[in-house]
Amino acid sequence: MSGAVGGEARGGDPGARWRPWGLLALGLLSASSVLAAAPAAGAMSRDEKRRLGSQVLEMFNHAYSNYMEHAYPADELMPLTCRGRVRGQEPSRGDVDDALGKFSLTLIDTLDTLVVLNKNKEFEEAVKKVIKDVNLDNDIVVSVFETNIRVLGGLLGGHSVAIMLKDKGEYMQWYSGELLHMAKELGYKLLPAFNTSSGLPYPRVNLKFGVRNPDARTGTETDTCTACAGTLILEFAALSRFTGASIFEEYARKALDFIWEKRQRSSNLVGVTINIHTGDWVRKDSGVGAGIDSYYEYLLKAYVLLGDDSFLERFNTHYDAIMRYISQPPLLLDVHIHKPMLNARTWMDSLLAFFPGLQVLKGDIRPAIETHEMLYQVIKKHNFLPEAFTTDFRVHWAQHPLRPEFAESTYFLYKATGDPYYLEVGKTLIENLNKYARVPCGFAAMKDVRTGSHEDRMDSFFLAEMFKYLYLLFADKEDMVFDIEDYIFTTEAHLLPLWLSTTNQTISKKNLTTEYTELDDSNFDWTCPNTQILFPNDPMYAQSIREPLKNVVDKSCPRGIARVEESLGTGPKPPLRARDFMASNPEHLEILKKMGVSLIHLKDGRVQLVQHAIQAASSLDAEDGLRFMQEMIELSSQQQKEQQLPPRAVQIVSHPFFGRVVLTAGPAQFGTDLSKHKAGTRGFVATIKPYNGCSEITNPEAVKEKIALMQRGQCMFAEKARNIQKAGAIGGIVIDDNEGSSSDTAPLFQMAGDGKNTDDITIPMLFLFNKEGNIILDAIQEYEAVEVLLSDKAKDRDLEMENMEQKFLENDSHKQSSDETLRSQDPSLVSQQPAEDENSDTVHLDSLSVDADTDSVSISNQDSYILEDHEASIQETECTKLNNQPQEQTEMETDSDSNVNWDDDKVQPMESILADWNEDIEAFEMMEKDEL
Repeated sequence: MSGAVGGEARGGDPGARWRPWGLLALGLLSASSVLAAAPAAGAMSRDEKRRLGSQVLEMFNHAYSNYMEHAYPADELMPLTCRGRVRGQEPSRGDVDDALGKFSLTLIDTLDTLVVLNKNKEFEEAVKKVIKDVNLDNDIVVSVFETNIRVLGGLLGGHSVAIMLKDKGEYMQWYSGELLHMAKELGYKLLPAFNTSSGLPYPRVNLKFGVRNPDARTGTETDTCTACAGTLILEFAALSRFTGASIFEEYARKALDFIWEKRQRSSNLVGVTINIHTGDWVRKDSGVGAGIDSYYEYLLKAYVLLGDDSFLERFNTHYDAIMRYISQPPLLLDVHIHKPMLNARTWMDSLLAFFPGLQVLKGDIRPAIETHEMLYQVIKKHNFLPEAFTTDFRVHWAQHPLRPEFAESTYFLYKATGDPYYLEVGKTLIENLNKYARVPCGFAAMKDVRTGSHEDRMDSFFLAEMFKYLYLLFADKEDMVFDIEDYIFTTEAHLLPLWLSTTNQTISKKNLTTEYTELDDSNFDWTCPNTQILFPNDPMYAQSIREPLKNVVDKSCPRGIARVEESLGTGPKPPLRARDFMASNPEHLEILKKMGVSLIHLKDGRVQLVQHAIQAASSLDAEDGLRFMQEMIELSSQQQKEQQLPPRAVQIVSHPFFGRVVLTAGPAQFGTDLSKHKAGTRGFVATIKPYNGCSEITNPEAVKEKIALMQRGQCMFAEKARNIQKAGAIGGIVIDDNEGSSSDTAPLFQMAGDGKNTDDITIPMLFLFNKEGNIILDAIQEYEAVEVLLSDKAKDRDLEMENMEQKFLENDSHKQSSDETLRSQDPSLVSQQPAEDENSDTVHLDSLSVDADTDSVSISNQDSYILEDHEASIQETECTKLNNQPQEQTEMETDSDSNVNWDDDKVQPMESILADWNEDIEAFEMMEKDEL
């Protein structure tokens, strides 16, 4: 291709050097040749693939048309209340709202998705709307990172496919680079953020006033995340090469150079948060998930798009460190950059789901298959990937905002292996989205994957990425109107043409990397592979890697890291983990000695763990001891939280909701335990008189065999329950009398008893905050007969009744008015994070104490860090037990009465141990404040 559109320079075919990398970077290896080797028995038929592709199109139409009808020109759709989310008009969601800039975010983010899905006419109309309606000069503070990947990337992706369609001669013949002009305008509005001595950008910028200006309301920040500063090069370089203005690429390169210089030299890892002025690491934990993820992605893809070898060498250096320290197949666990053998967390976040796809680009297929399979097992257990989950695959943070990273990796793995298994994975994703997330006005994010409750949000990335990857997963080459292999995906899945690699190359490519980097040659084995030999000829290759992992997520008693590693037979025996420790196991006690940990008995009958670093066999054993003590503290905290009751669900199952509306409710510590009654309690609701339920019910005929609604206040909850039970109610819902209260902002509420025996209360009781309760009250006003289901978590919606209703509506004249009535409701499905997830994963204790007859332990760590006074219990659970043991078998020497002989050359000086650990203590304290 040649010529110019709207002033942008364009280059020709970059040649053979880049073509293979284009194939690899998109994961688009020859699908036909790979599929030919796949076993016929497991292959998906062409008709089934087409059916699923058509289903993806229908789902996209449902989400996109509802955004355009109910939300545009707002930034995002609120699918439960069927209206647009306008920043400042809705309650603040904190940093999440920094993506909203009153610039029709979802439409811009979706532009090139329309073309990928062959919706060229809709694309042409959307571009005209963006040109006509979108204003980039708003007085509003936005995230530099989010605005870059979503808006700047969306405009550039739209421009890329617009000029492609124009060249084809049917669509966009009027187009003269208007999207590129808008992208350039936005690029200049982002540049003030880079006004720092380091070159790292401020995390936020005012679109109208920049930073530091008194009207800007930004410019005082000192910290930014590594991904925030390191995920600019693709969009900024593309803007420079499209327009010929080199300043954008120069600024993005300077930021990347600074991060590279500040990496921890001994581990070659980077931290999560960095000071934009000094370059000091503020948070020193390192992983491949939130806060770092796309930094690694952009190093590799910058090499692909720009052809600068230094980016590839940097990526390979980091990748070598990741595989040494962070990768614990199939897990990816955060570590400390200064002490990379020490895990910084016992949980993983969902953003790391992109990493298997990046490993496909790297050519490292085995660990990609392993991690992807582990993630898929978690999804099969919870229907969606929780925002964070523990190493034994329990929910840590229960939200799921319809993130696309797992679908992205699924697409790449299918294109790399041709294994039809990944088509079945994609089919599962489609089914779960339709079954659990689809609502009348779009798709709603999950507030809690355990209860099935929703959140009133549909982020722009859902349209920009999810449907793009799912459609490409099932599409054949002939289904596409252009060759996807000519483009590279940004982190937001926007398309940038590979011919940019030879266009406007105004940047020096001086290689600064190898001056001080020594790498194992094997690290480069798969740097630029020949696709003919990349994968073994054995068509069962991917399956053979997945097979050992098929039961890695056990429903009844999840296996920990140690058990996973042992089952895989990989590496040396892992260190002792707190969750596996048994005081009755002599081998475990011996390991404690080696780590400098003593188990002693207190006079009150309790036992106590005490660590003395100087008594550890080596500095590494001392580190293991610190990790073990920290894990034991976290385990205690987590199990203490689990004693609290989880949230319950109130699901509206009558017309026109049919189970789509799920409200998260607080449980009662009395009455029917819904977790033991899987069918739940189903019935129509009725408002009682008096509404407070504090005296005999005066309308028992209206309440009998129904679920009673009542107001909070004026008497004990148990008294309300007894009164409605006497009136014949089969359940009760207490609605908060605090106007405007919502589980969006308030912690989970549990209704306590009255201090007396409550065994006489045999009906279920649930609590709804004011906002959620009003949803039911409004539904009663509109429809009179409202039926709900009280349960431990949401059930499948009533498809049979829904289908019957749909047929009725199609033959009845009031169909349109019913739809409009439904949209007028405010089914804001909200859920509060359950108690076990509210606090951070690290708890500082002075002692961890339990009854002696359970043989549990208490912890103190006299020589490592100062701990606050706190006491928590370890309860014996199904999966974690501290077995009973006679006292004489568990006694160990204290620091003053030790007969253990330690080799002098293995003992590290106390000052050195404490100095090293001070850094770790700071990191643990920072992790307490950790947020995605």
